[in-house]
Amino acid sequence: MAHSTMLHVRVDNEIKTQASEALAAMGLSVSDAVRILLKRVVNDQAFPLELKVPNSETREAMEEARVMTKARATRFNSADALIDELEKARQQ
Repeated sequence: MAHSTMLHVRVDNEIKTQASEALAAMGLSVSDAVRILLKRVVNDQAFPLELKVPNSETREAMEEARVMTKARATRFNSADALIDELEKARQQ
């Protein structure tokens, strides 16, 4: 068996908590996820995600989403309410 080494990574507490919860739901730990990431980098000799600078349309959509989230305008009581709102927006 190969020897292991400790890897220390500085990350925002909230991101760590959210990631830990999401990964736990998948049956993984943060350490498991990091090992998977590093193994993919080794096997593929590339980062496993495509990294791009968002274009202006995407940046505008991201900012709109942030504003909506802060205003809690993105919260719906049901999927039907969400679909109704999307239909109204499409007709405008």
